[in-house]
Amino acid sequence: MQFPETDELSTERGWQDQANCLGVDPDLFFPERGASTREAKEVCRGCVVRGECLEYALVNGEKFGIWGGLSERERRRLRRARAQANRQAI
Repeated sequence: MQFPETDELSTERGWQDQANCLGVDPDLFFPERGASTREAKEVCRGCVVRGECLEYALVNGEKFGIWGGLSERERRRLRRARAQANRQAI
């Protein structure tokens, strides 16, 4: 088994160093069930790496929290829409 070099890992996740949420309490992005996600999404709204964050969550199957400005329910819808678009493209 090969493990990525440290430089590869830092390049892959270098986007995190530019994220608006850097230094923000992580609990904000993992609200209790039924609690508002508005504040977390507001942090994400103008983030320059919002797309990278969202793709990271989609690729890694993140099931909880706000990633790239979307909740798990919203990411699930996006995954379904992408899967449907891919099926139609074939």
